[in-house]
Parts: sequence; structure tokens; C-alpha cells
Amino acid sequence: QYIQHILFYFIHARNETEDGSGDRCACDAFLPGSTFPLRDLVVVEQTAVEIYHKLELELGKLENYETKLTEYSEKIIKLTVEVEKIEKNPDAYNEADKDEIKVKIKQVECITRHHTDKPFIIFQVTAMEETLTRLEKTYDKNVVLATPLFGLISFIFLSLSLCVCVCVCVCVCVPAGSCAHTGIIKVGKPVVSHLNAHLNAGYKFGGWGRDSKPVPDRESMYWYSGYTSSSIVDIRFYTNYNSLILRNHFQHHNLHSGWYGTGNNFIIRDNTLYYQINSPFGLAKLNFTTMRYESRVIAKASTRFSYANSPNQNFDFAADETGLWVTYATAESSGRMVIAKINEPSFGVEEEWQTSVFKPGVNNAFMVCGVLYAVRTVDIQTDEIFYKYDTRTRQESYISVPFVRFQEKYSNLDYNPTDQKLYMYNDGYYPHFY
Repeated sequence: QYIQHILFYFIHARNETEDGSGDRCACDAFLPGSTFPLRDLVVVEQTAVEIYHKLELELGKLENYETKLTEYSEKIIKLTVEVEKIEKNPDAYNEADKDEIKVKIKQVECITRHHTDKPFIIFQVTAMEETLTRLEKTYDKNVVLATPLFGLISFIFLSLSLCVCVCVCVCVCVPAGSCAHTGIIKVGKPVVSHLNAHLNAGYKFGGWGRDSKPVPDRESMYWYSGYTSSSIVDIRFYTNYNSLILRNHFQHHNLHSGWYGTGNNFIIRDNTLYYQINSPFGLAKLNFTTMRYESRVIAKASTRFSYANSPNQNFDFAADETGLWVTYATAESSGRMVIAKINEPSFGVEEEWQTSVFKPGVNNAFMVCGVLYAVRTVDIQTDEIFYKYDTRTRQESYISVPFVRFQEKYSNLDYNPTDQKLYMYNDGYYPHFY
């Protein structure tokens, strides 16, 4: 399209006779005095596309915060009523009830301001505007304005003018990164999003959620990957929750054929996919910023032990406030779960902890503040967190924290420290728990 607009020339033809042998057509070509800087225009286009994606992510954050604001406003009203009841009749409530109220209060006590990356975006757009102004002065203005790029930049300017009015907002948030609590005492009812992005009930394996350590401009991003078997071949990214619901992904990455994975307890952390591979059997990571693959083998890990309802779940990645973890079982431990802390830069194991819980008797597990929580089935509608192991104290205990499932079986259950929610891939559906 650019060549059609800017590479033009004028042809003048005349007829000549040479030695009377016949007519021939001679052409004189007159090119413009200077070459159009196509490279500059391509750079401007690439910058415009980059800014457009950033703008989508920023607008997605605003939608996210608006939803959270409404959500936490309702929580504050309910909490106020509960606190008033305790004040009126304190003897009717035990310490567990009061501890539960304290946890809820901590969840809504943090108030923060959100700032978009608007100054940097405006700087980039200003640079593009200067380039286009220079092109207009040097070349045919109508040709520059006719390019599809100009329409995109106009849209960005319009969007920014709207964003200026709404880019700073006040919202109530869950304190992220804090471990000043006594652990999980309750799990809320599941919030079910919808059937998987393939709209197919056969896609029973997979996972979804948010980056547990998001890179700048991707704080509101969600990811999803679903399959008809316990394999991992691709992954989709969505700018925000609404885009996930509408199945409108902005990126779709296919894994290289030599780097396909298996199992379903994979996660995204720091824009990097952590997952299990079978050849060789071990851990793998794919950084979507650099598109670099890495793998590691844990010699003791066994392929014999998986979770109760999910095949090939030998390695289970987890992320919490303290970093990256992976759990597995070994022949040496007779199938009991082992917790390993992963050093993210080197992708090596820093330390291991041996638990007494038998992995095939567990549906799934996750980490919160350095504590492993294991889950098992109670009945056709209910699961319970029944076991925990604290890596700081090396103490384990049995607990009972029941929660309601949406469907009978699930293949992925992970905690996310950025919003303190549990994300589950439940027979192809997307439930999450507060």
C-alpha cells in the first residue's frame, strides 16, 4: 500500500524511426528529486501498533478497577453490619468468628491509586506526530494522510484525550505481597466465568488465570490454554477479564513442536510459562519476552505418581508471595509429595521439603506464603483443603476448609498472590474463588 502511494514516476513516450527499419517506443522516466523515507514511516507504524496494544491494556485495567471498586464497596457494607453485630453481642461470637472478620477487614483496608503509563505513551505519540509533520512538509500531504497508519494514530490521539479524564482513579484493593496472617481459614463460593474459549465441553484439560508477577503494562492480563488431552501446545493472552469472557485474545503463542508439554498444572510468572515436559522428563520454561526456552531435570522425580483425578500431573508449578515452587513425588518418598523452591534466574532447585501426604490421594495443591495446601474430595459437590505444610517451620498439620466445586473434576488449581484468588480449570469451565 505504501509503494502504491509513494513510489511514483512520470513516463513520457515518443515514437522514433531508426534507419527506416521501423518504429520503436522510447521512454524517458523522471523520478522525484529525493527518495521517500519509507523506513521512517515503517518505524512510526510499528510504534503506533505497540502503543495501541498498551492502550488496550490500560483501558482494560480501568474496567478491572471499576469492577473491583463495586465489589469492595459491597464488602465494606457487609463488614460494617457484621462488626456492628459483634459489638452489640460480643459473647455470641468465638475467636474463630472474630479472626475471620479481621481477615476480611485486612482485605479491604488497602486503598491505592492507579496511574497509567500515559506520559510515556504521549511521548511516543508526540514523536510520531513530529515525524508525520516532517513528511507532510516534504511530500504530498494527501498521500501521507491516505495511509492506514494515519487512521490508527488518529484513533490513539482520540483515545488518549478520553483517557486523560479517567486514567487516575481511586480503588480499594486486596493487600498484595503480605503474609501477615495465620493462613487460609475459609474459601468463598466459586465465581464461574464461562465455558472454555473453544466452546467445547470436550476441552476438559487446561488452565487459566493471571500472571503471578506481571511485567509493566500487563497487570490486567489473563491467560488461557485448553485441550482435549493432558498436553500443552499453545497459550492465549487477553488484555483483561472482559476480553477473556468475549474470547478476544490479543496474542496466541504456539509452542515449538520439540517443546510441547504435558500435565495441566502450568503457570505464567513474569511473562514466562512454567510447565512439565516428558522428553526428557523434567521442568521447562518459555519466556514470552525473549522467546527463549529452558529445561531442567530433577533426577529423583517420578512419573508414577499423579493427582487423583488428573493424568500426567507429575510436576505441579505454583507461585505465591515468596516466589516460585514446584511439587512432585519420588520413588524414594514412596509417592509422598516433595516441595521444591525454584530459583527463577538459574531455574534450579534451591531447597526441598519432604511431606507425609500421599500424592495419588490428593486432587491438587497450591502454595500461599510458603505454605503448601493440599485438597481432596469430600462428596460430588465439595472438596476440602485438608492438609498444610509450612516450609518456614517444617511443621505439617491436618485442617478442614471445605469449598464448593462447580463441576465434578478439575485439572488445574492455583493461587495467585496478585489478587489472592484461587483459579480452577473445572471440566472446561473457568471458576475462581475468593
